[in-house]
This record gives sequence, structure tokens and C-alpha cells, in this order.
Amino acid sequence: MDIQTRKIKLVQHFLELQNEEVIAEFEKLMESLMPSSSEDKMERLSVEELNDRVAKSEMDYKKGNYKTSEELLSKYK
Repeated sequence: MDIQTRKIKLVQHFLELQNEEVIAEFEKLMESLMPSSSEDKMERLSVEELNDRVAKSEMDYKKGNYKTSEELLSKYK
């Protein structure tokens, strides 16, 4: 049986479910197995927080507190 057929059968069985607890367990299982997007892991910044980070980055650059892309790439080769 190919994967498309298996998925269709799974969805059909799922649609027949009437037990709330089974559906909740299925949701938990799916959440634990599916990779979450980076957006889910990241906290949204306010405009003020973003502006503060930009200002700090600009100050770091002016003070020479930065690494070039070549330095970063050589670190991970």
C-alpha cells in the first residue's frame, strides 16, 4: 500500500472518531512528532524591542564588536 493510500485511510478513520480523549491523544502525538516552525519557537518582538536591538547592533559595530562572515565560516568548517 502506497503512502497516499495509507494517509487517506488514516484520515477516514480519524473522521469517524467520536471519542474526545482519543482525539486529544492524537493531537498530542502529532505535536510531539511534527517539527515545529521556528516562528513557534521564537518570541515576537515589539517595535521598541526591535529598535533597541538595532541600536545595540549599530553600537557594537562602531566599537568593533563583531565578527566577519569569513571568521564565522572558518569557525564552522
